[in-house]
Amino acid sequence: MHESPPSPPQLPDAARQHYKPRRVLWDSLWDNKAVRAGVLILLLGLCGLIILALVREQTGTEGFLVGLGLAVLPVPLLIAAFRWMGGVEPKPWRNLVFAFAWGACAATLVALLANGYATKWLLNTIDVAQRSDGDKYGATFVAPVVEESAKGAAILLLFLFRRRDFNGIVDGVVVAGITATGFAFTENILYLGNAFASDQNFGYSGLQSVTAATFFMRVLMSPFAHPLFTSMTGLGFGFAATLAARRRFLRVVAPLGALLTAMFLHGVWNGSAAFGGAGFLAVYALFMVPVFGLLTWLTIWSRQNELRVIRAHLQAYQAAGWFTPPEPLALSSMRARGIARDVARRSPAGTAAVRTVAEYISFATSLAFLRHRAYRGIAEPDFQAREQELLHRLWQRKDTAQPALAQAVTVAPPPAFAMPMPWPGAGPQPGWAPPPQGWPAPTAAPGRPGAWTPQPGSGPGAPGGPGAWPPPGGWGR
Repeated sequence: MHESPPSPPQLPDAARQHYKPRRVLWDSLWDNKAVRAGVLILLLGLCGLIILALVREQTGTEGFLVGLGLAVLPVPLLIAAFRWMGGVEPKPWRNLVFAFAWGACAATLVALLANGYATKWLLNTIDVAQRSDGDKYGATFVAPVVEESAKGAAILLLFLFRRRDFNGIVDGVVVAGITATGFAFTENILYLGNAFASDQNFGYSGLQSVTAATFFMRVLMSPFAHPLFTSMTGLGFGFAATLAARRRFLRVVAPLGALLTAMFLHGVWNGSAAFGGAGFLAVYALFMVPVFGLLTWLTIWSRQNELRVIRAHLQAYQAAGWFTPPEPLALSSMRARGIARDVARRSPAGTAAVRTVAEYISFATSLAFLRHRAYRGIAEPDFQAREQELLHRLWQRKDTAQPALAQAVTVAPPPAFAMPMPWPGAGPQPGWAPPPQGWPAPTAAPGRPGAWTPQPGSGPGAPGGPGAWPPPGGWGR
């Protein structure tokens, strides 16, 4: 006969009230956003201090200051370019600051340490006769793997923990570009600082100096090199963000394939230096420039497609009374948005009105993308709560923003898109999946008498629905 194990000792009632398992305490601390943000800032700050000390040790104080002054020159241009790319739905500043800090501090620290150890390992394993080529092997085969993996980690973290801010490939390219800009900034400090130290040692000066040549190659001729490589990884994550959960295989393969593409491009770029000046210029002109042009075209096309998404999906809310008829047109035009802000700036409220209009545009854009994700079957579990939150914030700001947007459309009518987005419930459209089962329709706006209620089998704002303006057949012509 087996005896039952003794029961664990019970705490007294008074002690039990004050007792909490360590795991519960840890979880409660980690759930605090301020604690998580503080830990992240502390880690990135520590990485920054370490990389600062390592770079200064290699370049010397004077070389570090010269490298810093020269390396910072392309940074505002690059950030402005990527901010323009993401101008349809600007990313939160905290995401961009994190991406830049990760690239400038964490990724460069990992790359500096890992590349150094890998190069030493190569020198110790290859033949003595080939040791002079150890640095070339390291730059061509080791550095691309290490550096692109380190930079890609920032994109992965934002993809996992800021999933709501990832709506397509433009978002991936923007995050990747800002991360790579931070990485290139710190790397340029190191290269330019070492070049200045070399000039000091050998007495070079003027345009013939190593510093001038390094500045021309890295800052003037190829400032987009690192952003171009890492943008491949961003494309993969952006594409994965548009896929439904049932396509799990593609959601994993796309980022991995894009990361390998980034490594390949980076390796080709670094390896071209082994072919001398002519080889480098050939790779630059025949390979890198076309890839950069293709990426630029793809990003601009995606940007225009985002505007189509906004116009199409805000039509449903306009039909339910949340927006006035001109608003979907104005909100889907970058020029009209700018005019609306200018109109608000000239109003008596001035800066406060501009801020209100900018917030209104941001919330409306987020609402359109939220509904677009639901349309594609990848809506978040809190879709309805998030939708109601955005509608509430829009309703609070409509009295200031709606007149400005209406005037903007009058001043600059947005051009019609050649291919409008399909209306939900309008039937199958080439290249567009039907709405998911149970796709929710917008509720009518408060105080709107006789608001149209969608009928079974017809989507919100379907052609011919009451209150639709303008008719779907006209706004795409």
